[in-house]
Amino acid sequence: MSEVAVTGAAKRYGNVAALDGVDLTFADGEFFGLLGPSGSGKTTLLRAIAGFIELDAGEIRIDGTDISRIPVHQRDIGMVFQNYALFPHMSVAENIAFGLDVRGVPAGEIAQRVGESLDLVRLSGLEQRRPRQLSGGQQQRVALARALVTRPKVLLLDEPLSALDKHLRQEMQVELRRIQRQIGITTIFVTHDQEEALTLSDRVAIFNKGRVVQAGSPRAVYEWPVNRFAAGFLGEANFLEGKVVGVLGPEAQVVMPDGSAIIVTHQGVANGSDVLVALRPEKIGIEPGGSQAPRLNRVIGRVQSAIFSGSSLTYRVSVGDRLFVVFEQNKNRAPLSEQSVVTLEWATADNILVQP
Repeated sequence: MSEVAVTGAAKRYGNVAALDGVDLTFADGEFFGLLGPSGSGKTTLLRAIAGFIELDAGEIRIDGTDISRIPVHQRDIGMVFQNYALFPHMSVAENIAFGLDVRGVPAGEIAQRVGESLDLVRLSGLEQRRPRQLSGGQQQRVALARALVTRPKVLLLDEPLSALDKHLRQEMQVELRRIQRQIGITTIFVTHDQEEALTLSDRVAIFNKGRVVQAGSPRAVYEWPVNRFAAGFLGEANFLEGKVVGVLGPEAQVVMPDGSAIIVTHQGVANGSDVLVALRPEKIGIEPGGSQAPRLNRVIGRVQSAIFSGSSLTYRVSVGDRLFVVFEQNKNRAPLSEQSVVTLEWATADNILVQP
């Protein structure tokens, strides 16, 4: 398929920088997720690639060709919108065929390619139905088939599953990934759903205030966030502030304000420096009782709340004036009761130094 390269992309609306010098490359055949809060720039970038927004500065290249000034209909890009944007008066087949028809493709080829697209999205037999006769998931598949039937170089997805309920959304995640892998098209999608991004993406980029905060594989960005924003946006994290009181080789001891101590691995922190550590809730072990001797990466606290969510429990545990969030898989034992004393413990490798 195609590589998309964005260089120095900038777009301002008055005093607001929607895009502030964004550099990203989307590899051939890659499924790339764009994440970030509302107004962070991710949708602006997607729409700029599509051609709906003209950049103030920078370039967008597909296979080395600058498309920044090429009209939308000449960019050879397929797009699926959040609300599907199907024509209600047209049948499924007519909706899918629309892009081919306006391109003047012969009728026989249109019929063949529409049939292939229906097979691809598993909607064969429904070609004469109207959109109102379809479920949300089926409408989503029609929109996807319409975007792909023209055989574009790049597929853009703008929150494609947000209108679906949770169960159907999970089913469509599997289908979307299957279809993308089957045809191998370079795909860029915007989502607010962190789990969706982790599930679907080969790589992700986290946006904030028009800039890319961090980009990489979902595992790398989740396990090794570069700063507080990235750690807090992709998943949940406990943030521990402290001072380095000793450095020995690749490890440093950090004492927190309440006197408890943790060990972190590092690359060049100085003795006496203030640091910020991110700790994922699922990395923390929780056990009833607090009689164990204090040691590094172990604290004693009191359960403030226990929330049951089926497959897991979320505990909020007070340790001095700090509150730890702890995730625990639903096991055989009963949930720990509120106000009970517990011990929290975790591995040194799970203490991640991040920038404020």
